[in-house]
Amino acid sequence: MQPHFKISTFQELSVDELYQIMHLRQEVFVVEQNAAYLDADYKDPTSLHVQVLNENFLIAYARILPPGLAYDEVSIGRVVSAPAWRRKKLGRPLMNYCLDQMEQHYQTRVCRISAQSYLVPFYSEFGFEVCSEEYLEDGLPHQEMLRK
Repeated sequence: MQPHFKISTFQELSVDELYQIMHLRQEVFVVEQNAAYLDADYKDPTSLHVQVLNENFLIAYARILPPGLAYDEVSIGRVVSAPAWRRKKLGRPLMNYCLDQMEQHYQTRVCRISAQSYLVPFYSEFGFEVCSEEYLEDGLPHQEMLRK
């Protein structure tokens, strides 16, 4: 079966979907990357949640944050693929989908992100440009990037 995209508000997420999202984010960002941080940051309730599903199983995810929540601009964050689905080239379609949805929901193409430094070349493919010095976020090197 071909993976498919689903976008939801926080209120539209089922308990099972929310559980899968939190599990995947913690599996990768907390356990795999060994970054002890509070993932439940109170930004989820006002964000849009993009799921990539294979049947009913979450294989990739990102959230779109409205302007004023993390930055003055719209932001995309928590971009993640399930370990078993890496190298399946889900990242580019996921980012393209997020950017399309961002433009539909917020009528802008301007977006600011906090990118792990090793992913700067990846995000550059989507028109993001580095706009900060490198900094540590949750113990990992990051750079702020802006898409105009």
